[in-house]
Amino acid sequence: MRQVAALPYRTDGLGGDAGVRVLLVTSRGSGRWVLPKGNVGSRSAPHVAAAKEAEEEAGVLGAVCPVPLGSYRFRKRVRSGASLMADVDVYPLAFTRELDSWQEQNERERRWFSLVEAAGAVDEPDLRELFRSFAPGDFTRAAARTGWREAVARTSSGVFSMFAWFQRLLPKSGNFFELFEAHAATVLAAAEATARVLEGGPPGHEHIREVIEREHDADEITREVLQDVRRTFLTPFDRGAITALVGALDDTVDEMQATVQAIALYEVDSFAPQMRDMAAIALDAARVTAEAMPLLRDVARNAKRLHELTERLVRMEGHADAVHAEGLKLSLKDHGSTDTLRFVTEREIYKHLERIVDAFEDVADQIDGLVIDHA
Repeated sequence: MRQVAALPYRTDGLGGDAGVRVLLVTSRGSGRWVLPKGNVGSRSAPHVAAAKEAEEEAGVLGAVCPVPLGSYRFRKRVRSGASLMADVDVYPLAFTRELDSWQEQNERERRWFSLVEAAGAVDEPDLRELFRSFAPGDFTRAAARTGWREAVARTSSGVFSMFAWFQRLLPKSGNFFELFEAHAATVLAAAEATARVLEGGPPGHEHIREVIEREHDADEITREVLQDVRRTFLTPFDRGAITALVGALDDTVDEMQATVQAIALYEVDSFAPQMRDMAAIALDAARVTAEAMPLLRDVARNAKRLHELTERLVRMEGHADAVHAEGLKLSLKDHGSTDTLRFVTEREIYKHLERIVDAFEDVADQIDGLVIDHA
């Protein structure tokens, strides 16, 4: 048996330490905590079916990425009494809205969990590992004991104060890691706003304004990185690698701004499913990028995880190319000969959406370069 599930998630804040929370529901039979899941209809794309299950079972809406996060297995008891193995593909769904009433609200309970809590609440080992792969930093923080700084600070030996005195004599090495993480958090916020714009509806102008504001914030961070490169004696990576990485990051949010500005210019308020899919891919790519940035603090130790993340970014870019081609083909078929302006408008929006995801692939290439050089 093959099923699909949605992984509704939200982040608490935008900083590098922002926690991730996921939504689980109880099963109707046993009352276990599970992801919203179900079968794939013959006419539905898998990620669309997963989003529909999230709406019906959990009453949540959001941008669902068409590229699955992974899969897990469990045994499902069917009407005949047989217990059959089911494989479930899991699609990340970035939460945007919680419904007050939904189809199965009287049959299930819904609750937001931290990833650590969610891993403890579910029964399936494969699903626990998926939660761990989604944001390993949450588990690291939860399991962390007293850090070395606090341990050294409590010692009475005076070694720490002497080390601090020596450290003050060294040339400054800049705060590049903090700036990378701040930029990635800004990109993630802009991607969330872009996905909300592509949902359509009257509030779109507010989300357009947020994307533009986030782009300005990202420009300020980029400018600070470039200034630090010029005035810093010691840099954690080659100066060219630093400027290339922040440039690639900045390209992602620049294209988000170009997308929403085209939408505002042409006063578009309804969007094809392929456009929404591309915005969802960009949002998940931003989430993956935000996870990767803190790992650059220790490239050698985190090389394996960084490679996993960049591999996902490359896969998402390939999927986005297919979605872009499908959407453009349908737009040409529907509007090419009857409404040329509509086709030109949609082609412009598709172009910028594709460039967003292309820019995330460039970010992946820059991260892979750092892993090659420093791991």
